[in-house]
Amino acid sequence: MPKRIPQDELDAILGAVAQSAEGTSVEEIGDRLVKKLPRRTLQYRLAYLVGQKWLVVEGKGRGSRYRLPAIKGEMRATESQDQFKARAEAYVPVSPVGKTIKEAMRLPVHERRPVGYMREFLDAYRPNKTFYLQEESRQRLLEMGRSSEAERPAGTYIRRIYNRVLIDLSWNSSRLEGNTYSLLETERLLELGESAEGKDARETQMILNHKAAIELLVEQAAEIGFNRYTILNLHALLSDNLLADPQACGRLRIRAVGIDGTVYHPLEVPQIVEECFQQILDTASAIRDPFEQAFFVTVHLPYLQPFEDVNKRVSRLAANIPLIRNNLCPLSFVDVPERAYIDGMLGVYELNRIELLRDVVVWAYERSCARYSAVRQSLGEPDPFRLHYRAVLAESVAEIVRGRMGSKVAAVFIKQRAVENIPQEDQARFIEVVETEIMSLHEGNIARYRLRPSEYQIWRDGWR
Repeated sequence: MPKRIPQDELDAILGAVAQSAEGTSVEEIGDRLVKKLPRRTLQYRLAYLVGQKWLVVEGKGRGSRYRLPAIKGEMRATESQDQFKARAEAYVPVSPVGKTIKEAMRLPVHERRPVGYMREFLDAYRPNKTFYLQEESRQRLLEMGRSSEAERPAGTYIRRIYNRVLIDLSWNSSRLEGNTYSLLETERLLELGESAEGKDARETQMILNHKAAIELLVEQAAEIGFNRYTILNLHALLSDNLLADPQACGRLRIRAVGIDGTVYHPLEVPQIVEECFQQILDTASAIRDPFEQAFFVTVHLPYLQPFEDVNKRVSRLAANIPLIRNNLCPLSFVDVPERAYIDGMLGVYELNRIELLRDVVVWAYERSCARYSAVRQSLGEPDPFRLHYRAVLAESVAEIVRGRMGSKVAAVFIKQRAVENIPQEDQARFIEVVETEIMSLHEGNIARYRLRPSEYQIWRDGWR
């Protein structure tokens, strides 16, 4: 079997090529690399990337120039810039390599090459020697996610913000599975036990299962880890009453599974599934950096598909294990577009490329840190979405309070306001932002909505 090329070398080469849209020579690429490679080695790496369609080569010999494949989706000649923006989907900022993966995953299924599970993808990872997250990124995430409880017993920090995290993580993880509950409806279900009208029973069950699984992680913060007890029980809780075979809850699968929308075919032999599952747990346990641990399981648990279903949900909650144990800000997948997350996972499934999923998860963690006020550095410019809709956002919050609306009435009102005032492509985000603002109201921030203390208090006393 040929030796696997170190991923950090491939990432560095792709990054060097991405600096020039018009193409780059071998010499220019070599000059841009921090870790220098012999010319013959560099040429071999470039030939490999061309063969994998991560790079395009133009010209021959010393005149060869390399560039990233062209990205589709340019503005049409017949449309204005505003029209182009209007039809553009919500997405997270991605790297040039991430854009290439995204584009590859948008090809029709029949144009993508069927692939099976590549065990060498897992075998090539060496704890504390291989890194999916670069050192600079890991350090930045640590600075943002660090809390004042770093030296306290495991789970101290998340218990402080438990109610907020419970709702956020339950809702966002369920939303990424297509669940249609709103944030306010999720809050009402988890706090009052009231299911939303017109929702499928499976959606209600999914959210309640998240609550049970999160409770396990928080209540047993000192005992949880990347071991069979934790991961199998996470699956049992998250899949409760959702699988065709109840006996499959909390057990590794013994039958073949398929995944819709992809040409990836997971392993079928139960003994190998068992071996790889244990290898993932052993590898994750050996990783010292909590963020690398979190991302490693985000990649490899869904890729293996060790359970009949609910694999991605298990990975999203398992990613929080090292964060909870180290009293770091949790990862609740705030604001992550479903399509971006799916594209990232497909890149892992079909190409064994982690760059797009890494873009998504790192961005998601930054958003989670901002949510829980755990950042020690600014995230940059104000959110352009909130800036653009600031007037209607403020009016909506004020009307809910002055109208003394309860959570059920408010949820209906917000949806109606979105339909009447917001372009369709922004309606879901608008609903989430208003619901978040309502749930975050307190006497110290009501002035931004021109609300009087008496108006706020009457509304708060009647909020159910």
